[in-house]
Amino acid sequence: MIKMMKSSSTNILYWDSSAIISALFKDCHSDQALEYANSDGFHFMSTLALAETHGVISRLKRERMLAEVLLDSALESLETGPWRLINLSPDTIFIKALASKWPLRGADLWHLATAKTLQKDLPELTVLTFDNRLYVAALGEKLAV
Repeated sequence: MIKMMKSSSTNILYWDSSAIISALFKDCHSDQALEYANSDGFHFMSTLALAETHGVISRLKRERMLAEVLLDSALESLETGPWRLINLSPDTIFIKALASKWPLRGADLWHLATAKTLQKDLPELTVLTFDNRLYVAALGEKLAV
């Protein structure tokens, strides 16, 4: 299990879509995701994470992989969860620097650069992700422990 919480009196978490999905649907990371979801502090979700999560839920619905009532419940939880939606673009300086430093896919690079942008004002920010490549990069950028 990946431990990602920084020791701090106030948790400031940036959730990527892998963590949100684990909070909404039962998987091997769900217990940990729900522990974070129920923790005090500030929980941020970017518009990209929201779009990615809606994409997953819509695909599950189209492919009839889960009962409609479960998907509707997930959508409701997405709307009412602990997350505060942020509409923030990452600083291009971070995109360029991080792209050459870490082997990330585009969306993961975007999440990391957005977190670095937020870290300027919120130094105690932690990235909550269950994607291994993003986690390693966040750890290297002092955005995870």
